[in-house]
Amino acid sequence: MDITTLLAFAAAFFVFAASPGPDNMTIVARTISSGAASGIAYGAGTVVGILIFLVLATFGLSIVAAKMAVVMTVLRYGGAAYLIWMGIRLWTAIPVVPASQPASNRRGLLATFATGIALNLGNPKMPLFYVALLPNVVGASLNTGDLGVLATVILIVEAVVIGGHVLLAGRARGLLRTPAIVRRVNRAAGGVMIGAGMAVVATR
Repeated sequence: MDITTLLAFAAAFFVFAASPGPDNMTIVARTISSGAASGIAYGAGTVVGILIFLVLATFGLSIVAAKMAVVMTVLRYGGAAYLIWMGIRLWTAIPVVPASQPASNRRGLLATFATGIALNLGNPKMPLFYVALLPNVVGASLNTGDLGVLATVILIVEAVVIGGHVLLAGRARGLLRTPAIVRRVNRAAGGVMIGAGMAVVATR
């Protein structure tokens, strides 16, 4: 795979990854409400979901993934329901200044990570993205070597995108110095998460 092809794929994938959507909104909301670890955990889950589809595409199983309507629907609605539930909890939470909040526990981070995976596996746009992008940019035939190279490109792009969102949201979190401000931001972030969950449900 030549460098021109890789750069074309990286550019196309960057636009896909950085464009506004439920995932990026949730990363920002989780970072503001629960800290960088929570935002990174959700982002890592989305990356795992993306890489699973890349593996399916490499081994010619994209059509199978696209036809798993029932499983994908369950994953999408389950992940969306969890996002909405987290948003409601955040909206109704007692405001606590971040400096005095306990660190996110491992169980909470794992649940956030799993939600990121589920929502991406249940995203009906993902199989279509790979069916459209990979054949047109990198060719119809992929081998395991290509898989490793493309996975590396995806990880680099996602590190930049997720890292940028977490960094900006983390700086905003640093401005939360009074309970009144925390309450407003919690409700804004909770509203974003509820909206993201509803957007996922509405996606066809």
